[in-house]
Amino acid sequence: MPEKATPKKSAPKKPAEHPTYAVMVSAAIASLKDRKGSSKQAIEKYVCANYKVGPKYNGPLKMALRKGVEAGALVQVKGTGASGSFKLKKVEKPAAKKPAAKKPAAKKPAAKKTATKKPAAKKSPKKTVKKAPAKKATPAKKAGKVTKKSPKKVMKKKPVAKKAKK
Repeated sequence: MPEKATPKKSAPKKPAEHPTYAVMVSAAIASLKDRKGSSKQAIEKYVCANYKVGPKYNGPLKMALRKGVEAGALVQVKGTGASGSFKLKKVEKPAAKKPAAKKPAAKKPAAKKTATKKPAAKKSPKKTVKKAPAKKATPAKKAGKVTKKSPKKVMKKKPVAKKAKK
């Protein structure tokens, strides 16, 4: 009888010797400074050269690229999925607000004076300008469309009487 397999006690996971792939990808794109975006291959080469990643780095790198695009941290210029070129999304800095110029405090009228209302200015009635009716373009001229011309009257041939044989 085979003995029951005992579960292995796994050693506690040691922390990785590199930052997360998302951080590595954004650092790679920032340092490569390609105007048209950095390709996956260029990012991969940078990550391998500058960080201690294991031999199985390709899967997490692809996932970091895809998730970065979904989250909005990266912009995919070309391609789909994890292939193509990627750029960092530009972070727009909020415009520095200038301190509002202090308006002089509105002077309150003295309590003794009564406010007098000025008669409202008469508004001149708006003049209505009648526009000439726009000329309608013929259907043949509209947007270069070819329209079917009306057929001319076609003369129908009269049936020819058959000659009787003698």
